[in-house]
Amino acid sequence: MNQEVKVSFYLKKNEMKEDGTSPVMARLTVGKSETTFSTKMNAPTSLWVSGRATGKSRVATVINKQLDEIRANALSYYQELSSVKISITAEMVKNLLLGMACEQETLLAYFQKFNKNFEKRVGVNRKKGSLDSYKYALNKLTAFINEKYKLSDIPFTALVKSFIDKYDLYLRIECKIELGTIVLLTTRLGTIINNAIADGIITADPFAGYVAQRPIRRQKYLTKKEIDKLMTTPLTCPKHYLIRDMFLFSCYTGMSFSDMRELTKDKLSIASDGTVWIKNKREKTGVKYEIPLMELPLLIIERYQDIASKERLLPMYDNRETNIQLKQIAKTCGIEKWLTFHCARHTYASEITLSQGVPIETVSKMLGHTQITTTQIYAKITDEKIDEDMKTLDKRISNKFKFTI
Repeated sequence: MNQEVKVSFYLKKNEMKEDGTSPVMARLTVGKSETTFSTKMNAPTSLWVSGRATGKSRVATVINKQLDEIRANALSYYQELSSVKISITAEMVKNLLLGMACEQETLLAYFQKFNKNFEKRVGVNRKKGSLDSYKYALNKLTAFINEKYKLSDIPFTALVKSFIDKYDLYLRIECKIELGTIVLLTTRLGTIINNAIADGIITADPFAGYVAQRPIRRQKYLTKKEIDKLMTTPLTCPKHYLIRDMFLFSCYTGMSFSDMRELTKDKLSIASDGTVWIKNKREKTGVKYEIPLMELPLLIIERYQDIASKERLLPMYDNRETNIQLKQIAKTCGIEKWLTFHCARHTYASEITLSQGVPIETVSKMLGHTQITTTQIYAKITDEKIDEDMKTLDKRISNKFKFTI
């Protein structure tokens, strides 16, 4: 709601100087709130009439020009504040006029500093992919503030819940971004807010109560029937056979795309019983993992051992190309799921291990998870499959066991 903004000027005549000038004071009114402040100017008392210097002298012209600038700046700052806050006081506008807000942290500037510090840690304890996602989030937030508020930045103190609601709507409607990406962008913004709270810039989360709408979860793992389709269906080109084999390797080892891409011969070892193991650290987290290899991944290693470059065991396309081609492969095989490479890791956890009775603690270690709660995401999927299997079992044995009446 727009409030009336008035700026008037008067002389503080009780502090008149020997040269006949007095300090010029400003009275700022915003709605029902009012404040006064010094303009840091002096004006000849003899020239002062009705809040301005009279005449066309150079002194009067300079004084009036400065007064006009103060009035214009007050109106401008009010407009900036009103675009992000509902209730604005004269004190808020005065603080901006006097430069008190110059010391305040602003959202985008703080975000930029966060990214610069994050970049220094890439390769140490942070990943470049994470940095890229923070840069993407900053770009989207910058575009939003520029387009919707006509501002180059915004102070933390001006943030309110309506800001994040408008940002969510902007991403969804105008940018046509999918829900999963909106969750990522708002989560990154939430990290910035939490860091600002930790640094004492703000005392509470201005977006408390906001929860981004999450997409409906797709089943991320392949069933045994779908795996069989993938293995036996003739494909349309040699590239698809290679990508399928890499996907199957992950299905039977649980390895992520980045870990497979960097897999080298020296990470293989043979136990006393002849079992071949992969022993390495996860590219993403640095956590150690150990995986005994079943027959299928051993066959895939043998098939491609002389094709990969730089001593790597497996020849792989980049992640983007792989995921594009997996969609085509799924279509060819009659698999209706939205197939991505990460589905293979879920398949290993759910269909290959947990569903076959492998303890969740063992699966967690093989996946290289740092917490068992992460692995429980897969266990939840398996519970649904167990429920389905038990219903099938109930139908099969319902007539075989009867109570004696």
